[in-house]
Parts: sequence; C-alpha cells; structure tokens
Amino acid sequence: MTRYRIATRPYLPYPGERLARRKGLGGEFYELRPYAPGDEIRRVHWRAYGKTGRLYTRLETTPERSRFRIYLDESESMRLFGKLAYGEEVARLLLGIARQEDALARLERGRPEALRPGRGTLVFITDGLDPLPWPRILPKRVVLVQVLAPLELAPPLEEAFLKDVETGETLPVGPEEVRAYQKALEGHLKALRLLALLRGRYALLRVGEPPLPALLRQGVLEPI
Repeated sequence: MTRYRIATRPYLPYPGERLARRKGLGGEFYELRPYAPGDEIRRVHWRAYGKTGRLYTRLETTPERSRFRIYLDESESMRLFGKLAYGEEVARLLLGIARQEDALARLERGRPEALRPGRGTLVFITDGLDPLPWPRILPKRVVLVQVLAPLELAPPLEEAFLKDVETGETLPVGPEEVRAYQKALEGHLKALRLLALLRGRYALLRVGEPPLPALLRQGVLEPI
C-alpha cells in the first residue's frame, strides 16, 4: 500500500536559502566544509576532492519534526459551486496524511483574514478570490491548495448579471467583461502560485476532480 506525505520544502527557494538552521546528519544537503581529523570517511565528498584535490566533508540538515495546521476557508465565495463541500473532502484527505507525521495536526475553519500565526506548516484550502493582501496573510511556511469551480475558470461568453456574494453588489456583464475577468483571474492565479511556491507548495484543484492524483501531480503530496 502506497503511503504519502505532504511536501513542505519550497518548490522555488530563494537563491542561497538553506533548508534548516541547524546542521547535522541524516537530512538534506546543507554545505561542504574542509575535512577535519575525526570526520567520518563516509561523509567525505569525493566529487569535490576529484575536482579540487582537497578533502571536504558533506554536512546535512538535522531532520526536524513536521507540524501541520489545516485551515479551510469558509468565506461566502467558498459556498458557491460546491467549493466548500469539495474543500471539506480535500481537508479530510490532507488531515489524515498530516497525522501520519504529526499526531497533533488539526483542522481549523474560518475566513482568510481570521488566520492567526501558528507553528509548523499551514495547509490552506481556499478559492483565493477574496481581495486581500495575500503576501501578508500567507505565512512563510505554507501549502496553498486553491479550489475553483470549472465555471469560474472558464465562464460562458454571454450576457448575464453577476452578484458579488461578499458585498451583495450586482453587475451586468457581457463578452468583453468576461474576457477582462479571465485575464485578471489568470494574473491573480499566477501571482498566488508564485507566492506559494516561494514559501512552500501550491496546487489548483477543480471542483469534482479526484484530489489525490491532482495533489500528487502538482507536487503537494509525494509518495514515501
């Protein structure tokens, strides 16, 4: 039976960013330092020796215990097109996987602006459509799972009236407004994706698609 874990390392780390503050053994590569008497021979970086003629010892990060917080967005926009019910399904899946590493992992609910700082990695399930200062709201360690309905990603090019569920405002739209919306949405999705990948992981799920293969394909989950 295949087991999975939530990937937390930034997919696009900042240049020079290290993976942990403490160096040790058994984790990810940290740095090379000149060989010192007493260093284990198995830690010698022979490729560096072949290039430089000098002995170097490979240092690795100390493995750290994973901690998770799952947060499900319950804003009004999530109640459209079955997003909240689908988000519940995704949250249950990710919570079960998170608890394989962190028995204290928990599921929280609320609006994005109600997020409070916490320890560990935040797994945030949201449609991301609220006009919020996302760089300030998203923590430095985040797995962002954006849930959108197919109709939101590709609305029909026809005249209609749209109602903002957050403000109650009604707006008439036609093909020109739909194209402008699609262009704005595309830019917004790209910005959120880049922000999340710099701080952790990102996936865009469409309501109705099986979440497990989609999360695997987009790098939020990985087999172990």
